[in-house]
Amino acid sequence: MAFQLRPYQQDAVTAGVDYFKSKSKKNAILILPTGAGKSIVISNIIAPLDGKTIILQPSKEILEQNFAKYVSYGYYATVYSASAGQKKIDRVTFCTIGSIIKKKHLFTGLKNIIIDECHLVNAKGGMYEEFIKSFPEAKVLGLTATPYRLTNDSYGAQLKFLTRTRPKIFSSILYYVQNAVLFDAGYLSKLEYFSFDVVDRSALQMNSSGTDFTEASLKRYYKIIDMPSIIVKYSNQLLAKRKNLLIFCSLIEEAQSVVKRIPGAVILTGETKKDERERILSRFKKGIIKCLVNVGVLTTGFDYPELETVLIARSTMSLSLYYQIVGRGMRIAPTKENAWIVDLGGNIKFFGKVETMEIRKTEKGLFSIWNNGRQLTNVAFEKK
Repeated sequence: MAFQLRPYQQDAVTAGVDYFKSKSKKNAILILPTGAGKSIVISNIIAPLDGKTIILQPSKEILEQNFAKYVSYGYYATVYSASAGQKKIDRVTFCTIGSIIKKKHLFTGLKNIIIDECHLVNAKGGMYEEFIKSFPEAKVLGLTATPYRLTNDSYGAQLKFLTRTRPKIFSSILYYVQNAVLFDAGYLSKLEYFSFDVVDRSALQMNSSGTDFTEASLKRYYKIIDMPSIIVKYSNQLLAKRKNLLIFCSLIEEAQSVVKRIPGAVILTGETKKDERERILSRFKKGIIKCLVNVGVLTTGFDYPELETVLIARSTMSLSLYYQIVGRGMRIAPTKENAWIVDLGGNIKFFGKVETMEIRKTEKGLFSIWNNGRQLTNVAFEKK
């Protein structure tokens, strides 16, 4: 099936293909915003490559999206993933890392490795590092919308650009496109932000690593202000105006309380069984379920372009989490005029709007994320 690539997609594909055909030994990254069409870019990079190629995904959902896009072009590939229920290897194989980490001997002669959501790759220890080190001759290309990882060093907790961690897996940035380019071109949905001063972030305690708020302080503070009642109030107001609502909560007991008080609402957590999760998501996408309350899931791999409303009913110090939550509403759909991002946790004030986040590069080739004149990565955490 022919598909006309957008200009930035073509640029990303060209950069990726040129990299795999080059003599470069540096592991590289392509940075594309949520909703930019990473599965399309991945498919078009793979197509002209020679040699055995694998595409690594962190979840079954993302694997299925990438695989489906590739075969829709008429190309052949296999899947090696226990969670996806298939274990076959061919020249092009879509995999989940957990399923192949003990099966490295099956991939002898591996030439090309593509890693989706590559910000999840731990540069020191972990399955990705172990697998990559086992194939020193293979070229490694990562793709992500959030090219930074949380680190702790003598300066304290910091978000560091993937090419600036020590140690590091990725050494070079092949291509990136700014968020504003996609929003301005109409490739991403218009966002309307609503921020309400519900949570006093200064009343919350940081965890021992200084990276986010403790569950204990959240529980204590949410009880004082009766957070579930506040969430229910705003949710009912939103459901009266919008077709659907996705709520992000911090705590399971809090989400359970919310669901009981919103007619027809459904809860989804990491404890929800696989079959039930798929049934819930299917009903939500069909419009049968209007309000979905989730805890700790649906930040990546959940593709629902028609989503109109996101309620951030939590506070976080994680730029990646904030970006991924907002990202759930960024995809465009024919019947969708815009997406509302409603924040009760002070996150919009702390991080700013996604549209104005930008990647900056110094004269020395160092990358960082900025928003409204404030540097968000490679600086010590500042609680606000």
